[in-house]
Amino acid sequence: MHIIDPHTHIWIHDAQYPWAAETTHPPSDNATAEELLGLMHAHGVERTVLVQVIHYRWDNRYVADTLERYPDKFIGVCRVNPEDPAAPDHLSHWTEERGFHGVRLSPAADAIGDWFGGPLMIPLFRRAADLSVPMLILTGPSRLPELAQLLERCPDLDVVIDHMADADPNQPHQVQALLEMARYPRVYVKISHTWSISRQSYPWADVHGMVERVYQTFGPQRIMWGTDWPVCLSRADYGQTLSVVRDEMTFIAQEDLPWVLGKTALRLWPFDLTQENTL
Repeated sequence: MHIIDPHTHIWIHDAQYPWAAETTHPPSDNATAEELLGLMHAHGVERTVLVQVIHYRWDNRYVADTLERYPDKFIGVCRVNPEDPAAPDHLSHWTEERGFHGVRLSPAADAIGDWFGGPLMIPLFRRAADLSVPMLILTGPSRLPELAQLLERCPDLDVVIDHMADADPNQPHQVQALLEMARYPRVYVKISHTWSISRQSYPWADVHGMVERVYQTFGPQRIMWGTDWPVCLSRADYGQTLSVVRDEMTFIAQEDLPWVLGKTALRLWPFDLTQENTL
């Protein structure tokens, strides 16, 4: 069974990779690719998707340079400025020239994220579809109807809803908004952030019922785990984000675990598993 982590972040305090002007309170510690490789080795994770962290905004160079150093371990998802009309061309640059395979958008649930319903989205969604790279969406349940409208016009795009849209398991309308996205066959969901949504300690059992509904609705071939390292460290260690799915969510059938832990991610990110895993 291949274990592929589809969601981590890396950053480093280095003048070569300056924080974005908007980042007034950067993280105090480093979260380097090398530290991540050590965690992968310790927990049997073969490959990992590096998702561009918001601290750098649209400067994806640290991840890009990491992809060049460790091409057999990582694939990257970039960020582009969704309010820039040139965003589709920026996506083409990072994809075709720097090796990224995917793009992430993070529309806020309040008015700050209203650009998500604006005219610049369709060109960006269509460019991602033309490039055959997935679109990752970090948002709340209230934005999912707008996502649905975009998918009606871009049916050939693979979309990943990150962290179950952070739906509150105690708010049925939020959970239902997430489940309704299953009608789009190219929508996937990361069943991550259970540690964040939960009001309990590990294994965050009060969220398992919602995860089971997502699993039953989307099926194992459209859901995937994810660590969200190092963001997870506020409430969970790296290993717990894996063991909660592999060992604690017993409602996931044994024959489906290979999909949730690796094969679903491999549908979206073309890791070359024929290369020897040296971890």
